[in-house]
Amino acid sequence: MLGDLDHFDKDYHKNEEAQRRRKPWMLTWPQVKLVLLAGVGFFLDAYDLFIINQVAPMLGKVYYPHGGLPPKWQDLIKAGANIGCVIGQIGFGILGDAFGRKFVYGKELILIIIATIVTISVPSYFSGHQVLLWIFICRIFLGIGIGGDYPMSATVVSDRANIHRRGTMLCFIFANQGWGSFTGSLVTIVTLSGFKHRLKNGHPHDVDKAWRVLVGLSLVPAFGTLYQRLVLPESRKFELTKDSNNNTRTSLPEAVTPKKGAGVDEKVTEVDSEASPVVRPVDAAGERHGVIASKKAHWQEFVEYFSTWNHLRVLLGSMLGWFLVDIAFYGINLNQSVVLAQIGYSGKTGDVFDQLFDVATGNIIVTALGFLPGYYVTLFLIDIVGRKKLQFMGFIMSGLFLAILAGEINHLGKGPLVACFTFMQFFFNFGANTTTFIVAAELFPTRIRATAHGISAAAGKCGAILSSLVFNQLKAKIGTSAVLWIFFGTCMLGFLSTFLIDETMGVDPDEKDEAERRAKGEIQ
Repeated sequence: MLGDLDHFDKDYHKNEEAQRRRKPWMLTWPQVKLVLLAGVGFFLDAYDLFIINQVAPMLGKVYYPHGGLPPKWQDLIKAGANIGCVIGQIGFGILGDAFGRKFVYGKELILIIIATIVTISVPSYFSGHQVLLWIFICRIFLGIGIGGDYPMSATVVSDRANIHRRGTMLCFIFANQGWGSFTGSLVTIVTLSGFKHRLKNGHPHDVDKAWRVLVGLSLVPAFGTLYQRLVLPESRKFELTKDSNNNTRTSLPEAVTPKKGAGVDEKVTEVDSEASPVVRPVDAAGERHGVIASKKAHWQEFVEYFSTWNHLRVLLGSMLGWFLVDIAFYGINLNQSVVLAQIGYSGKTGDVFDQLFDVATGNIIVTALGFLPGYYVTLFLIDIVGRKKLQFMGFIMSGLFLAILAGEINHLGKGPLVACFTFMQFFFNFGANTTTFIVAAELFPTRIRATAHGISAAAGKCGAILSSLVFNQLKAKIGTSAVLWIFFGTCMLGFLSTFLIDETMGVDPDEKDEAERRAKGEIQ
């Protein structure tokens, strides 16, 4: 049953106190199920987004055997999914707030499944340009589905999470990006090994089968998650905040942190307002906790909320931080061949098998060394240290190692270069790459959370698109070192943008929203 995934049940007080006494990373079984449900989607998202690093060289071997992929086409197929992500993040975010999480959740996976099937169905008799155009268009639609998963999975978890481990749960699902990237490289190695005999014996066109297998395997987690997402009940908290068609009361508890001096059994007075009623849920003992159920249209609600500078400030901070970190993060990770060439995994020597196997091996080394560990150190500290401190630290430290690479990339030995790149990746994920996702899911009240998260995520993907489209051109004109200095600059700007956001650890945005509206006289 999926009903127990919601933290807000009739035993709210007992569960709230029990959760407060547990370590943040010690999840209950319902929390584990919720994390797995949303996390598989992020595993799939990362697999689909980063598998293009493995597929692009294969396409070059099949359709451009003498010169490799044209740089502009290589940039386009890498940018395609991110272009789609922008559309999906904003579109699904708006739909998730306007029509409900249950109505929307799962539809993004259907789109991913269709786009993946169409991608691997490209006729093999097409010319190289026709194949790349087909893949580019399919990856835009794939990206729309992937983008939709960002606001939907973030809000599905945030709506249901206990406030004392909300950051940890969001980090658990986001960490699946690392496993998706790692698995993509691992599966590439296994798949190429299966074709080794054919590739070693003069059948290089079998690579055309290999890349289709790699892309098609993403259907496994997609189908495995689809049914559970489609039947996931609406969160009780969202039902309260979006009951816009009637004035009925719903008896459901809200996750609020007890105020100083208030015991856990203290009753809270119910307040009503005709224009915008506060729905006060009741638990088994009769205690009531408030969540606002707005009667206004969603978009009007959104505009009114962000007409206040303090609210607009944190949205701008969330958008800027995500935009700036993704310029550097995706600029590096969608173009790892530059670093792989420096550490001896350029994929330029040997036959077709040796070259592709070399690239896959280099990618898995890079992912295992810094990519994955950063997520899990964040997971253990996010609800202890806080988000803002980690984001400050992440921007500074990743910028530091980018500066070292920018200044010495042509002079560092293999060992020091691997060490610098590993630490840079570590501090991206033990820092801004993770915190920007988490903060955007915590800064805003339930009634506009999916839309605001989607807009913030879309700003990030705009940074990723910028990097993927101009990286190779800039590298050719000004050199790798100069491009890395640009990435260093974006990290420093990201550090400054962090001053715009508020610390969200232990803060309930619905409680803050209610207090602000009460002070304005919108509710009584």
